[in-house]
Amino acid sequence: MKRITSALLVVAALAGCSASVQDLAEQGDWLEIGYRDGIKGHTQRSYNEMMELGSVDQVSYDTGYQKGVEEYCNPDHAYQIGLSGQYYEGVCSGFADAQKFRMEWKRGWDEHSN
Repeated sequence: MKRITSALLVVAALAGCSASVQDLAEQGDWLEIGYRDGIKGHTQRSYNEMMELGSVDQVSYDTGYQKGVEEYCNPDHAYQIGLSGQYYEGVCSGFADAQKFRMEWKRGWDEHSN
């Protein structure tokens, strides 16, 4: 019984750590919003999209986004991203390994699609 209670507490604690984008915007955590967008390989949100969430800190969003997209664009993970069926939105085009990333992603995407 102790183990079940402990496991439930851990799950509840982890669930509390996953704030929604709306929650993060209300807290003013634009660094985290940008990071989440970047690490998922999404294109940057427009200023109008961000304004719908509330008061915007563009500099923090851009900083977080850049950090996230740098991690996302690691060509060593590109194959797995494609294999998982995640569509590539072209966010790595300005990076040195962009072509390698795209080739590895495409290899995974092709395997996923077949």
